[in-house]
Amino acid sequence: MSRFFYGGSSDSESSSSDEEELYSDREAEEQSEEESSEEEEDQDEDESSDEEEGGAGKANRFLKDISDEEESEDEDKVTVVKSAKDKRLEELESTIRLIENAERIGDWAVISAEFDKLNRQITKIAQAGPTPKVYIKAVADLEDFVLETVTKQKSSGKKMNAGNAKGFNAVKQRIKKNNKDYAAQIDKYRSNKDEYMQSDEEPEKPVVAPAFRPARVERVEAAAAAAAALADDEGFATVGRGGKTLQYTPESILKHLRVIVESRGKKNTDRMEQIRTMEKLLEVAQTPYQRIRVYLTLISTRFDLTSTSAGNYMSPDQWKLAEQEFTTLLSVLEENRNHIVAEGAEEWEDDEKQPQVTAGETLYIPGSIVSYAERLDDELTRSLQHIDPHTAEYIERLSDEQQLYNNLVRAQLYMEELNKSEPSGPRQDSVNRVIMRRLEHIYFKPSQVVTILEEATWKALPPTVDSAVTPRSATDVTDLVQTLCNYLFQHSDGIIRARAMLCQIYFLALHDQYYRSRDLMLMSHLTENIANFDVSTQILFNRALVQIGLCAFRAGLIYEAQNTLSEVCGSGRQKELLAQGIILQRYSTVSPEQERLERQRQLPFHMHINLELLECIYLTSSMFLEVPLMAQTSSSPEMKRRVISKTFRRMLDYNERQVFTGPAENTRDGVIMSAKFLAAGDWKKAASMLNSIKIWDLMPQPDKIKEMLSQQIQEEGLRTYLFTYAPFYDTLSIATLADMFELPAKKIAAIVSRMISHEELAAALDQVNDAIVFRKGVELSRLQSQIITLADKSMSLLEANEKTLEQRTQGMANAFQRDQGAGARGGRGAGRGGQARGGPRLPGGQQGRRPGGQQFSGGALGGAIKA
Repeated sequence: MSRFFYGGSSDSESSSSDEEELYSDREAEEQSEEESSEEEEDQDEDESSDEEEGGAGKANRFLKDISDEEESEDEDKVTVVKSAKDKRLEELESTIRLIENAERIGDWAVISAEFDKLNRQITKIAQAGPTPKVYIKAVADLEDFVLETVTKQKSSGKKMNAGNAKGFNAVKQRIKKNNKDYAAQIDKYRSNKDEYMQSDEEPEKPVVAPAFRPARVERVEAAAAAAAALADDEGFATVGRGGKTLQYTPESILKHLRVIVESRGKKNTDRMEQIRTMEKLLEVAQTPYQRIRVYLTLISTRFDLTSTSAGNYMSPDQWKLAEQEFTTLLSVLEENRNHIVAEGAEEWEDDEKQPQVTAGETLYIPGSIVSYAERLDDELTRSLQHIDPHTAEYIERLSDEQQLYNNLVRAQLYMEELNKSEPSGPRQDSVNRVIMRRLEHIYFKPSQVVTILEEATWKALPPTVDSAVTPRSATDVTDLVQTLCNYLFQHSDGIIRARAMLCQIYFLALHDQYYRSRDLMLMSHLTENIANFDVSTQILFNRALVQIGLCAFRAGLIYEAQNTLSEVCGSGRQKELLAQGIILQRYSTVSPEQERLERQRQLPFHMHINLELLECIYLTSSMFLEVPLMAQTSSSPEMKRRVISKTFRRMLDYNERQVFTGPAENTRDGVIMSAKFLAAGDWKKAASMLNSIKIWDLMPQPDKIKEMLSQQIQEEGLRTYLFTYAPFYDTLSIATLADMFELPAKKIAAIVSRMISHEELAAALDQVNDAIVFRKGVELSRLQSQIITLADKSMSLLEANEKTLEQRTQGMANAFQRDQGAGARGGRGAGRGGQARGGPRLPGGQQGRRPGGQQFSGGALGGAIKA
């Protein structure tokens, strides 16, 4: 019985279980065997049903005692077996339903994800049979929905959020390319949708690659055969991954470029391989459009080799290759004026068909010539920042500036030509940008260097091109800078106009035109608004201000030079303010990100202003003003003590506290010792010590500078002598002073007259006897002098106490207001000293200007004019 029962039931159960395993296994089989598997599954279903019926009949003969309830339960259990094809169709339909639901709510992120999934599913289905009609309907409706969405956006002007916009752009770029393979079926569907969906005819199966997979050895042999068939004359062919032979033909250029562009920004992308591919594409390119497209992509890929976030710079070899390709690109554009590279142009999406340009028609290609020129400029600057300036490598790298300048001028000429048809708008902005870059390469150079640079540039450019802004015939450098600046004043605004003004001021001051540069600085009102500009513009402002001070010193205007330079040099942060170095403090709170940005702003070494020369000029100017002032206040204790330069006074006090003072070892020591000689009345030693400083040789015309310094020492020595010994003279002969200081009598009379008019000297000039008559005031006794000194110190102490008390009481009042006022917990009040936290804020999120030269105002130049 057991054997009979076991045999009858086991046959049916094992057969059904085997069939279910067979179905599950067949779903994982290769796609090429799906058709045969479906036929076998249909036959197995029939056989399994017969076996189940026979098995049930045999079992019923021996199972007469089974209850009716169990029989009814067995009858209700029906096993539904679906083929792999049916399962895939159900998955396809569910994906289509998700897309339709997402269309109703406008969720483009879901549509994009499900559209990718839909295309993966249809690939498997289409390899085993015809394309389902539901798929044709879905992609046709989706393309119509994309066009409808584009129309709505243009009419309403509303923008999507970031997620929806990203998904919409992805679907918009892929749907048209995807539907090209099903163009005939989609046209049939759109002509009569109901009839198409109800017809029994299946859509034509698209042409796909055969699903047969040869063995590994056969694939290798096939690849070798294909490579041999497509090999060049030398017997070599390029073979890609999987043994596929890569074919570079003019017709396939756009396809290769599409693959390269879509892989930008992805991980594990071999950019060098892409560059080699594009270099081969250049060899087979035939039309100007193909060459322009390849050059645009090639230059961008070379720039992608450098990661700007890591602080690296482009290698010189890659930079030179990019520069040569950019030059060739400009040549192609100049030869083919009907091909225009413009920002915002629509991209050509049909990779199978090349655009044809008829006579009189213009083809716009998306790209930016100015952006490439700016990137080349930035990469060269970044390279110079990282190279040691005291090596031959820096000089060799700096020689590439000539090629860069040639490309900047050439890009300017190209943008000028395009701007003729559209004199305003984005093209005008591009012209302004490239002219500003050109101006930034010449404003800090002497006119002789700029002349050589311009001559070499026009020789390198084709003779057929010329500029309407700066013609080829223009040779004067001053006129060139003036022309570029005037063009930017007229056609630009904001930061570009301000930077053009500062460049012109710097250039004029560099070429000893003090009054013009000073007047331009004051008329521009940049001193009032410079805090609202970006950091790089503030650095340029600092450089222009310093150059004005140096120009004033070279012109012998000591007072103006000291006033102008005091705001930079008096702060002790010359390196930071001029972007020529970073002062790393021990307890600084600068974040790594801020430090990285600060390093990126540093100027290359060839643009630096000599900081040692700057300090020497500032200390020398301060000496000429401070030494006579010290003599005046020491002889008149009733005068309030004034300080012109705290930096100079601090250095002088430090030197006087030294027990032993050796010979001057550096520039600073030389100026301080010269000041001590001048204060002692020995003007000859002071002049000798000051002229012995070697740094004066770095200035243009050093002999003229030394002569001016000797004359200034004679005049300030005379003033110091008069301030010191005025209380001890009744009359003083001008001839005697002329012999002492080796000055003409008329010069001495002019100096004394100026001192008398400024009420610095209580005296009168006797022109008959050529003598100075001193007026004696009420002579103070020693006790009275001490009382006056004590009164000054008491007033200083009282002011300090009142200031401290005011800070404390104001801080307590603010704390009380913070606790009681507004009734809000966690409210932000003022900090210590009654000031708002972080200091006063200006528009644009910048802090207010601080005294002490840390930030600049217009007080220096204004004071110079008043003087």
